[in-house]
Amino acid sequence: MSDKEFETIPDESVTPPVVVKESANKGKLIGIIIAVVVLLALVIFSLVSLFRADLTTTSKVRDIFIIIMALESLLLGVALIILIIQIAVLINVLKNEIKPILDTTNETINHLRGTTTFLSNNLVEPVIKMNEYTAGLKRFVDILKPSGKSRKSK
Repeated sequence: MSDKEFETIPDESVTPPVVVKESANKGKLIGIIIAVVVLLALVIFSLVSLFRADLTTTSKVRDIFIIIMALESLLLGVALIILIIQIAVLINVLKNEIKPILDTTNETINHLRGTTTFLSNNLVEPVIKMNEYTAGLKRFVDILKPSGKSRKSK
């Protein structure tokens, strides 16, 4: 066998993955900070534009925001109703399907516990005692045997 057969393959991952994660997290953090700054600048620009605009433009923007807020509250109400329905379905599943399964499993475990106790008392213990008696009898016969060779020398 040559030395080349036992060469180890060098580990190519020189930098630990934690460093890669840390730099990726820094990139995400910088991106989030930039997005927040841009959003804040847009909000400030919009407010300044609304303060300088005439009364009709401001009232139109106000009405549009009121409509958007009404639609948002309607959407949140629908989402809340769906959430309540899903919770009711989950409670129904837990009561009517999971609980009977758990009860059946508990009953099966109790039967299994009884079966193992029965087998231990009526099968395993007598076999172990029989093996003890047989080993003792065999040793007794070996001791009484007139031949010079005993089982110890084997």
